[in-house]
Amino acid sequence: MIEYVIPENPDNRILSKCSEQLNSGSLIAFPTDTNWIIACDPWSKTGVEALYRFKGESKQKHFAFLCPSIAMASEVGVVTDSAYRLIRNRVPGNYTFIFKATKLAMKAVKASKTDHEVGIRIPPNSVVLKLLEYHGKPILSTNLTKEMLGIGEDDAVYSFMIEEKFGHSLSSILDPGEYEFAGASTIVDFSQGDFPILVREGAGEVFC
Repeated sequence: MIEYVIPENPDNRILSKCSEQLNSGSLIAFPTDTNWIIACDPWSKTGVEALYRFKGESKQKHFAFLCPSIAMASEVGVVTDSAYRLIRNRVPGNYTFIFKATKLAMKAVKASKTDHEVGIRIPPNSVVLKLLEYHGKPILSTNLTKEMLGIGEDDAVYSFMIEEKFGHSLSSILDPGEYEFAGASTIVDFSQGDFPILVREGAGEVFC
């Protein structure tokens, strides 16, 4: 269940296993730059249903797509030339970007089909980026909150806690050892036109 990985050089065998699990509709957990998250393959109906069921949310709730690059982000979000120029030197970074959703995203996620928007992250986390590159397509994710684990806001989260609480729902938990969270991501909305709108100031430097 818990897979211990070297952050800068995770075992390809483990990445392959996780990719296969995602493709089969399973959920996996791993830490990003901001929090522990639960993830699925957005084009697996079984996986998407499991993720929303795990979080107890309506399918109208947006979850973030994780991507390793702007090129892959463009598969699920409409990244205009002006948006590209603004974000190209800021990713990977502590940001969540909101774009107009592509048909591919709308086909995968009901929330994007409803409002034609999509949230995308390119996180500065080596394990996550290598997993995404190995998987070859975006991953859909949602935060695993401390409230869900039944611990206080000041308590640290460890992989064994996730296994004890949610091991029956997860196929793998990637544990890179020591890690630090940067805090909540900065959210920037590019879906309304050429001028970005700051939705939330967080760990990423504000540029709009």
